[in-house]
Amino acid sequence: MLTARSRRAALAVVASAGLLGAVVVPTAAQAADAKRNKTVNLQLLAINDFHGNLEPPAGSSGTIKEIDPTTGQVVSTPAGGIEYLATALRQARIPADDSITVAAGDIVGASPLTSALFHDEPTIEAMDKLGLDVTAVGNHEFDEGAKELIRLQEGGCHPVDGCYEDGRKFKGANFNYLAANVTNEKTGKPILAPYWVTKSQGVKVGFIGATLEGTPNIVTAEGVKGLKFGNEVATINKYAAELKKQGVNSIVALVHEGGYPAGSTYNYDCGTAGQGISGPIVDIAKNLDPAIGAIVTGHTHNAYACTIPDPQGVPRSVTSAASFGRLFTEINLKLDKTTGSIVRPSVKAENHVVRRTVEKAPDMTELIAHYSKLAAPIANRPVGYVGSDINGRGSSDLEKPLGDVIADAQLEGLAPADKGGAQVAFMNPGGIRSDLVYKAGGAEGDGVVTYGEAFTVQPFTNMMQVKTLTGAQLVQLLQQQVSGPNDAAPKILQGSKNLAYTLDMRKTGAARVLVDSIRLNGAPIDPAGKYRVAANEFLAGGGDGFPAFAAGTDKLVGASDLDVFTAYLGAHSSAAAPLQAPAQDRIKVIGPGSDID
Repeated sequence: MLTARSRRAALAVVASAGLLGAVVVPTAAQAADAKRNKTVNLQLLAINDFHGNLEPPAGSSGTIKEIDPTTGQVVSTPAGGIEYLATALRQARIPADDSITVAAGDIVGASPLTSALFHDEPTIEAMDKLGLDVTAVGNHEFDEGAKELIRLQEGGCHPVDGCYEDGRKFKGANFNYLAANVTNEKTGKPILAPYWVTKSQGVKVGFIGATLEGTPNIVTAEGVKGLKFGNEVATINKYAAELKKQGVNSIVALVHEGGYPAGSTYNYDCGTAGQGISGPIVDIAKNLDPAIGAIVTGHTHNAYACTIPDPQGVPRSVTSAASFGRLFTEINLKLDKTTGSIVRPSVKAENHVVRRTVEKAPDMTELIAHYSKLAAPIANRPVGYVGSDINGRGSSDLEKPLGDVIADAQLEGLAPADKGGAQVAFMNPGGIRSDLVYKAGGAEGDGVVTYGEAFTVQPFTNMMQVKTLTGAQLVQLLQQQVSGPNDAAPKILQGSKNLAYTLDMRKTGAARVLVDSIRLNGAPIDPAGKYRVAANEFLAGGGDGFPAFAAGTDKLVGASDLDVFTAYLGAHSSAAAPLQAPAQDRIKVIGPGSDID
């Protein structure tokens, strides 16, 4: 019995002879060509860092930078939204070849309200409809802990909130979550499968999934309690060896860790030797087993389709498709039927923009409408007004306008003596997930900020904390923005309006913070003095490489960061007097400054 592929090949031979409908014997040359065909084609379609963005992301978070072919100028193109992503992937799949859809983590977590209100069950359902086959876990898959991640894989109603509709039980993901380097501290075993093996036209293909080893530094302690995160290279190489023993020689690594390309456009060319990309993924890629034929990455929300030399100096494809479903990566490769390995020179990778000019996928439109209707009473409630865009995630400045607003909100909310007596507040830049957009495109009208929009900016609902730090520790805190683990990729805290200082980015390490320039309420910091400092629980626990926070004393727990944020918007804006973007005059930057969150 002929397979569909064999039937197409036979018809092609017949058609080429001009004898369609007749019995034709292949010529000797045709028979020889068929015998020499020792490879099969495989297409991978890859995404990463979707973060539950079912609806098109607003503001700059919903655009992608590209070069206009007519003008040669860099332009921002609207992109993303599950309705458009589904259509784009379905159009890209090659029917004649095997096609596997993969992801490199953070499919859920830090999600907008339409997904987050239902503990990201809508996004899992959407990914199943999309045809996702396998994904690595990312750090945000642990926002609600390992038990919740396993529930998303296996199904069942939420242990606290239950099922969201009568007679409807969450089925869990049909795709495979992989967590090779995430183990239970007590048993030493991975909490989920380390790899997944499938067959492409008879050739075994294995996928190994891992997240960044530093996940505990960027997730709340409760989210990673009882877990151990192993080294990415050692773990992936261990399982690559295991796969090879099983006769699986075509291996792809899905790694939730990434890099920083030198160019900002989605199709920037990193060069054949990978010299145009930096960051943690470079060393990882250079040390992964050469048997791994391609590496799909994420975490940094950047776009690249690069080659980085493997341990033998042979170029190997390393890709990332930005974030929020604005891009997808198409990777075409050949598998050697004799050796079962990926033919490395055959690997071709390219990022594609998920343009909003294609037709919407009807099943995704229906899914969004369903959950939006359930969320509407909460999501559409007005909480404030803005007079213009106030950019957070989309800002390329070290001091972000929306970061200033959030820090001010936290200071105001925690300043009363019975709320903690905060004297200064800090917000971590990575926790600002979107912008406040004047024209949000919703039914509420221009300038209105809804609860759903505020939630998209602050989706973690971390509890606020106030701690006592000495003046010396406060200075250390500022220095830790640009030193230690944050030396190579600084994380500039967003400070409240009563704090000012200078950063000299021409210097290196802690010296970038000019200590003599630091002023709180116009006065120098007293090293021996004591200061009450407000921050969300993640940051206050030392997250993002700020151990000075963890050394604080006299902790007081306050309201959630979202509640503090919405209260500030309500108190400081109205339809007649909307909130405007701050002046961004708290941090004076000398030298280069960029969006390096």
